[in-house]
Amino acid sequence: MTLKKTVLSAVQPSNQIHIGNYLGAIKNWVPYQEHYDCVFFAVDLHSITVRQDPEALRENTYHAIATYMACGIDPKKALLFVQSHVPEHAELAWILTCHANMGELSRMTQFKDKSQKHGTQIPIGLFTYPLLMAADILLYQTHLVPVGEDQKQHLELTRDLAERMNNAYPSKDASNDNSKDDSSRPLFVVPEPMISKAGGRIMSLQDPESKMSKSDPNPAGCVFLNDSDKEIEKKFKRAVTDSGTEVSAETQAPGVRNLLEIQACLLEEPYDAVLGRYVGKGYGYLKVDTANVAVEKLKPIREKTAEILKDRAQLEQILAEGREAARARAEKLLNEVYKRIGFVRR
Repeated sequence: MTLKKTVLSAVQPSNQIHIGNYLGAIKNWVPYQEHYDCVFFAVDLHSITVRQDPEALRENTYHAIATYMACGIDPKKALLFVQSHVPEHAELAWILTCHANMGELSRMTQFKDKSQKHGTQIPIGLFTYPLLMAADILLYQTHLVPVGEDQKQHLELTRDLAERMNNAYPSKDASNDNSKDDSSRPLFVVPEPMISKAGGRIMSLQDPESKMSKSDPNPAGCVFLNDSDKEIEKKFKRAVTDSGTEVSAETQAPGVRNLLEIQACLLEEPYDAVLGRYVGKGYGYLKVDTANVAVEKLKPIREKTAEILKDRAQLEQILAEGREAARARAEKLLNEVYKRIGFVRR
């Protein structure tokens, strides 16, 4: 019997999930459940790298898990849980912190970008964020990680740390590949990136040169999955295009390309096919049609999410089962790490 490869991915619950999260990540997770051993969770530990309102974070975490399920993630097919429910994530992150160096963390582009917003008061969590992300991945012996271009650098660091620790703490008998004893295998699986060509980088509707973000200074730039039909329509109709008037076959400005990409991903059609329908038409047609497609595709998710959230007891039960299953896997790996690095057996 061939074991399935493990795929792992997660989204921060620091705010409501937006259409960029959905098209770039969650929508792609659903078919993975049929072919891979899937690990999906809400990364609330990552969320507190910047200050959060406690009640909002708690509710957003419930909402994130409910949204995963509304989008098609099945707790019976995938491991589904909340990051902070599994303390092994933080424990392994400390071990990795002690095997990383300041130079490689200082080179992280996201740290450079985000730290500029904090002046001299830069949270340490922003600096060490990639090490917690590495722990998330390595803890489950992950083979494949769906990542966008902005996360590739973090995955490269994860790979470097895995290889560094595999070399520092080798197996007892590397030649005995058939052994089922964890002590005879490399400590960590070295993960590979899994980059989706469609939906990997959805841009802000108001600043199409920047990735869509929950923290967009202009709230009209981000479409959330729980936005009402009217809110969705309003945001798309106000989307920034360019100084032209109609869609061109030769070149598309970033704002136009973003609308075409969103529609292509929602309809699961090739970009060029969608483009072909609008060549020579005014931008107004594109905006209205994209809004209508978004309303049609997002409304069932919004309604299903609300339905799941009504039964809080059932949701709590799903999270409890996910926590126990995740901890069982995580503890096994962490115990092997502790043994290899010389900690007294616990």
